[in-house]
Amino acid sequence: MEYETVILERKGHVGIITLNRPEALNVMNLQLAKDTDDALLELENERDIYVIVLKGAGQSFCAGIDLSLYLNKTVLEQREWLQVAYKPFKTITNISKPVIAAVQGTAAAMGVTLVAACDLAIAADDAQFGTTAINVGLFCLTLQPSVYRSVGKKRTLRLLLTGDLIDAQEAERIGLINEVVPRDKLDEKAMELAEKLASKAPVALQIGKRAFYTMWDMEYDKAIEYLGGIMASLATTEDATEGITAFLEKRKPQYRGR
Repeated sequence: MEYETVILERKGHVGIITLNRPEALNVMNLQLAKDTDDALLELENERDIYVIVLKGAGQSFCAGIDLSLYLNKTVLEQREWLQVAYKPFKTITNISKPVIAAVQGTAAAMGVTLVAACDLAIAADDAQFGTTAINVGLFCLTLQPSVYRSVGKKRTLRLLLTGDLIDAQEAERIGLINEVVPRDKLDEKAMELAEKLASKAPVALQIGKRAFYTMWDMEYDKAIEYLGGIMASLATTEDATEGITAFLEKRKPQYRGR
């Protein structure tokens, strides 16, 4: 499938989605939101893709949302377009394949939501992050669940209430991202991480990710019981048998995704 505002590539078992509105700093409009969501689902449905990398073309990852979309609309019209705009965030969580954000330049407002929604995130040392909607009379409401779950109450509220930008080192310190790397190494490091994950048993990756998000809000005892059932099922897969056998035989496993 061809896309208007994203570039979709495949390298081995890794799918790469590049937000491709560099002239607009990859600011999210409805076409970019739709293309991103469709590309995620396309890769989710490809058996030979195990991991997804999400990045931005040009100088920035995603500098926010097209603010003109908010103007001259009723409440119902606002809700309708926002449902389209925010769909990729839900999709990232709902698909089974891990998604890694590779962030350079600015990730603001909706860009921060994308980063926080991704399962893992690596940022260039020139990256900056901000929940900046408060600076234009709005509030970054829909990013609250993913950012709060990444960094906690006080840190989330400070970002939301001030609208200040933070650098990559601070984003790593508070838990918004996993790692900071030199700008010229960003793509390389993101692919290294993606290929590392792709070398694992794909069934375990996919079942494990889904189980993680399912148990997220469960009570402790219910979570343990639920995850025990998932482990029992996972242990019966061909990949699990191969992984255990390879470990015992001191050889590299040959996973088949079953």
